[in-house]
Amino acid sequence: MEIQGIIPVMLTPFTTNNEVDYDGLRKLTDWYIDNGADTLFATCQSSEILYLSLEEKIKITQTVIDQTKGRIPVVTSGHTGATFDEQVAELQAMYDTGADAVILITNRLDPNNEGTAILKANFEKLLSALPKDITLGLYECPVPYRRLLTDEEITYFAGFNNIVVLKDVSCDLATVKRRLELTKNSKLKIVNANAAIAFDAMKAGSQGFSGVFNNIHPDLYAYLYKNKESQDPIIQELAHFLAICGAAESFGYPNFAKLMHVKIGTFKHYGSRVIPADIKEKYWAVEELLDHIMQGSDLYRRKIK
Repeated sequence: MEIQGIIPVMLTPFTTNNEVDYDGLRKLTDWYIDNGADTLFATCQSSEILYLSLEEKIKITQTVIDQTKGRIPVVTSGHTGATFDEQVAELQAMYDTGADAVILITNRLDPNNEGTAILKANFEKLLSALPKDITLGLYECPVPYRRLLTDEEITYFAGFNNIVVLKDVSCDLATVKRRLELTKNSKLKIVNANAAIAFDAMKAGSQGFSGVFNNIHPDLYAYLYKNKESQDPIIQELAHFLAICGAAESFGYPNFAKLMHVKIGTFKHYGSRVIPADIKEKYWAVEELLDHIMQGSDLYRRKIK
């Protein structure tokens, strides 16, 4: 299975007791697939990866894989450990779930931002400790800091046949285009994660979209991706709408996206471990803003039907 297309960074629903809601997670998995997802990314930053135990990361990934039933690929990370031994244990555990790829977080390969030599050395040490048949991906997760890959590092990773995807968090169209050129003869696919440049990145050759608003309207991103070459004015209009919606990420995400799922009945609670406060109190008129986005999304669904 190829890791590309619309790749939601999955939410983790919690109960009122702050435990993982696995029934809600199964419903959420089906919702993504029913709404155009091509691959699911379990245990990532949107999943609140830094607030999950290894046991929870394993069970979340296994639950998603079981619920997906082979319909689309599932990739997972779990790569948060500070020490080499912790990282090996995490990555081995994620491999053992049967996920289609295990995603390495770039800031864990160079935790102190020391440069290319350290990143390569840490990667090669990890690679030697992991199963030989492991399929890998890369993720420029912005927490605890955003470790963007240099052109030299992109070229280096493109030389490995088992590294198949980069979730690009450069948020810069020129960088995306350069990376596409650097990887054009490799198996490494570049998937942009920024809503503001999503449409232009798709047209430039980004193999999909893996931004946080795949938790709100992945079906609209799927339509945009499939029709990126269309000259129909509705496509550019839709691209503008999606880009503007992306700005709402600053209003208490991931709780913001979880609130939408509570409204549509996917699961029952919109709380998170990363933002313990009630976003309805912390962010003024946040629910009204979400309602506008939901109504606008439905309007575009009718327009493109």
